[in-house]
Amino acid sequence: MRTGFLSRWLPFAYWPRPSMDMLMRDAWAGLSVGLVLIPQAIAYATLAGMPPQTGLYAALLPAIVGALWGSSQLLAVGPVALTSLLVFGSLSSMATPASPQWVALAVWLALYSGLFQLLLGACRLGRVADLVSQPVVHGFINAAALIIIFSQLPDLFGVRGMSSSEIVMAAIGKGEFPAGILASAGFGIAAAFLLVLFRRLLPRFPGILFISGLAIFASWWIGYEHVGGKVVGYLPSGLPALALPPAITLEQHQALWPAAFILALISFTEAMSSCRTLARRQQTPWDENQELIGQGLAKIASGLSGAFPVSGSFSRSALNLYAGAASAWSTLFSTACVLVSLLFLLDVIYFLPRSVLAAMIIVPTFSLLDLNVFKRLFAISRDDAIVAIMTFAVTLLSMPYLYWGVFAGIGLAMASFLYRRSHPRIIEVGLHQDGTLRDRQRFGLSPLAEDLLAVRMDSALNFLTGNLLERFVSSRCTFDSDIKRVLLCASGVNDIDATGVEALDALRTTLEGRGAKLYLSAVKKQVWDVLESAGLIKAIGPECIFSTDREALVELRANSSGLKPSGSEKVF
Repeated sequence: MRTGFLSRWLPFAYWPRPSMDMLMRDAWAGLSVGLVLIPQAIAYATLAGMPPQTGLYAALLPAIVGALWGSSQLLAVGPVALTSLLVFGSLSSMATPASPQWVALAVWLALYSGLFQLLLGACRLGRVADLVSQPVVHGFINAAALIIIFSQLPDLFGVRGMSSSEIVMAAIGKGEFPAGILASAGFGIAAAFLLVLFRRLLPRFPGILFISGLAIFASWWIGYEHVGGKVVGYLPSGLPALALPPAITLEQHQALWPAAFILALISFTEAMSSCRTLARRQQTPWDENQELIGQGLAKIASGLSGAFPVSGSFSRSALNLYAGAASAWSTLFSTACVLVSLLFLLDVIYFLPRSVLAAMIIVPTFSLLDLNVFKRLFAISRDDAIVAIMTFAVTLLSMPYLYWGVFAGIGLAMASFLYRRSHPRIIEVGLHQDGTLRDRQRFGLSPLAEDLLAVRMDSALNFLTGNLLERFVSSRCTFDSDIKRVLLCASGVNDIDATGVEALDALRTTLEGRGAKLYLSAVKKQVWDVLESAGLIKAIGPECIFSTDREALVELRANSSGLKPSGSEKVF
C-alpha cells in the first residue's frame, strides 16, 4: 500500500539510476529541444495574449513538474499552440491582451484547469477524457488551426492594428500602410519559407533556432525597429517569482470554470495522443491517470509562476525521441537552456521581429490542418462526420468562445451515441448453408421451423432496447399465429439492466398468454447472473435455456412437428 502511494505521488523516486551513456543521450536531446523551445515559448505566449517572457516561465518549472510527476518520461510539457489559442479565446472578452488583468485571469485559468486534471487523475477518472471523441477532436483542431493561422497573418505582414477596410483602401491607393510594412512582410515571409525548407530537407535540424538567430542579427544590423518594424522589445530578465494568484471577482471566477474544464479535456486529449505515440515507439506502458496528475500539477506550477496553461507538445516530444532521449533527464537539460535564456539572453531576444514569431506559429500550425479527415469520416460513419463538421462550424462561429464548439461536439456525439444504441439491430435468423444462423431477410432463408421464431439482438438489453425487442417479437407473433415457440439467441447481448429484465419477463408472460413459449440460448455470464438474481432463470425454466445456439437448434428442430428435414442440410 505504501509503495503504491509513493509510486503514485512520488513517481520520480522510482526512476532508474542513469548511466553515463544515457545522460549523454539525454543531454543532446534536451539541448536540441531546449534550443527550439526558447523561440517557440515566446511565440506561443504572444498567441495566448500574454507578455512574451511568460512563455519562458511556462517552459521552466511546469516542464520539470510535468516530467517528475507524469507517466510518459519523454513527453515535452510546455506552451503549445492549441492551449494558447484556448487561453486567448477564453479571455478575449474579459480583459485586454497582455494587461495585468489578462495575466491575472490566465493565471487563474491555469490553476483551475490544472486542478480539474489533478482531481480527475487522483480519482482515477482518466477515461473522462474519452468524452471528447475523435470526430470532436478532428473538428475542433481543424477549426482552431484556421483561427490560429488567420489570427497571425496581420503580424506576419505587419498590418496589426489595421481593419480589413483600411487594408483594402491602402491596397488600392486610397490609404496608407504603416511604416515598415515591407520590412515586416519580408522578414515574415522569409522566415516562413525557411521554416518550411528546414522541415522538409532537415527535419531534425533546429531550424527555428537558426532562423531566430538569423532574424535577430538581421534586425539589429539593418535597424529594423527604427524603420517601423515591430520587435519583441524589452523583457525583464531573471527567474519567475512564485506567488499567490492575484485577486479577481467572483463573476470572473465563474466565467473561467467552463473554459478551464474544456481546456483541461482538450489539452489532455492532445497530450494523450503524444503519450500513445511515444509508448508505441518505445514499447513502454503509460498510465493515463498518472499523466493527468503530472499535467495538472504542471498547469498549477505554471499559474504559480505567473504564466498560462501548458500541455504536452507533440512536435517537441517527437524531436526529443528522434534526438535519442532515453529518460526524463532530457527535460532537465532542455529547461537548463530556458534558464540560461532567462538569465542572460533576453537582451538579445529584444531584436526578434514579431513577424518572425508569427511565422513560427503559422508554419507548425499547418501540420494540424487535415481537412481530408471529413471525407474519411463520411466513408466510415456519416454520423461521426456530421459531429466533426458541426464541431468545426460551431468553433468557428463562436469565436472567441471556442469552448462552445467542444460543448456542441460532445453534445452531438452523445446524442448520436444514444440514437445508435436506441436503434439496435434485431433480426429473425435462419440456418445458412454454411451452418451458421444468419439474417433471414438478407439471405432469403427459410424459418428454422414452422412454429419457431428465432431472434437475435446485437445490443445490450436495457432501458433503450427492451421495449423494441418486445415489440419486434409481438409484431411477428401477431402476423404469424402459427408461432408457438420463440428462441432468443442471446450471444449478442452483452449487458442487461432492470428494464431489460422486466421487458424479458413481460415478453415471457405475453407469449404464455398466446400459448407460446420463450427459449434462450448462448446467454453470457454477466447476463446470466442478473437473470438468476432476478429469478427469471427459474421462471423461464432451465429446460428452456441452452448453452449454445447449436444445442438449442438441434433440440428445438428435433421436437418440431412442422420441420421438413433436408438431406443436404447440416447444423453448424
